[in-house]
Amino acid sequence: MDLAELIGLRPVPCGGLLVALTRRCPMSCAHCSTASSMTASEEPDQRQLLRFVDSFGVEDRPEVVMLTGGEPLLLPELAARVAGLAQAKGSRVALLSGMFFARGGRVPDRIMRTITALDHFSASLDVHHEREVPRADVLRALRAVLDAGIPASIHLTGTGTGDPYLAEVVADVRRVFGARMPMLVNEVRPLGRAAGLVRPTPPGPDGDLAAPCALAAWPVVAFDGTVAACCNQWTVDRRPVPPHLRLGHIAEDDWATVRERSLGSPVLRMLRAVGPRRLHARYETAPAPAGYCRSCHALADRPSVLEGAARDAGGRVGELLDRLTTAQQRAEGPAALVRRMGCAGYAHLVEPSSGEEHVPTNEPRLTQASPTAEARSSR
Repeated sequence: MDLAELIGLRPVPCGGLLVALTRRCPMSCAHCSTASSMTASEEPDQRQLLRFVDSFGVEDRPEVVMLTGGEPLLLPELAARVAGLAQAKGSRVALLSGMFFARGGRVPDRIMRTITALDHFSASLDVHHEREVPRADVLRALRAVLDAGIPASIHLTGTGTGDPYLAEVVADVRRVFGARMPMLVNEVRPLGRAAGLVRPTPPGPDGDLAAPCALAAWPVVAFDGTVAACCNQWTVDRRPVPPHLRLGHIAEDDWATVRERSLGSPVLRMLRAVGPRRLHARYETAPAPAGYCRSCHALADRPSVLEGAARDAGGRVGELLDRLTTAQQRAEGPAALVRRMGCAGYAHLVEPSSGEEHVPTNEPRLTQASPTAEARSSR
């Protein structure tokens, strides 16, 4: 499974399942959206999680299960067991790691056994990770993953299209791997420990109100076993989860129940089609709170919006709306989704064979700690 296929499934309701295996992480990155650390103890009950994944049906399952954290490879045996159960039902499994194990450029046998049980492996890379694991070591470890026959990608994070660090890393990756290594490039968001690093994006103009929410497509198993309809970290961590964004709990519900609630919810259908700000504008006289995600959470206290969504997106009409919205976003392709949700200037890099013409000609040397990164981190 390559990165473009994985991202292409992102707008598909219940096309995937995100699973946070643990909030623990041996790294202490300043921009961490989950505020993970080795002292964090939150993680789903393993027996409940395995039972939930085993409840997938061969004809009723997510196309992909994405294992995240914290650091999911702190629990390599659990990750491999989840992967085996999911794959037995026909799902494919991807995992995103911070690469804590890659110092020296090698992959320990225990970790490699889990990686080779996956259908896709992704490595996080950014200024903050490089302070703890050198970039050169991460790229050497990724070479070992590719040599083991596992499709891989890099999740690269910076401050925006003009960030010189992003240009530098893309050039390094292209030199080492050519076009073999696709990249998903995101921007640091004001969540978790990054809340004080960047400012929230101001709300767009009224003409931009209709913005479909792909984050409400895949259910998320949070650190306490709650299943949320949205992967935004603010939603994953908030307790209680707003009722329209809560799909259940792995201690009580199986996949079929979670899927039915997600696909059958008129509010979620409307969120996936036009986004929360359009709902406020259509059904509510009071203005929506500032911010895309805040306006979504506020729906819980706007009965007129919930009633309007139920009226207009219930039954067959709502099912058709979901299908048409999904088909439109899939037809636009994975790069279009990244342009909207990630770092627009690097969206083309999700395709493994594209972007060669974008590589700078004055490519820097591959170093363990880039001067550009060090300069940026000292500001």
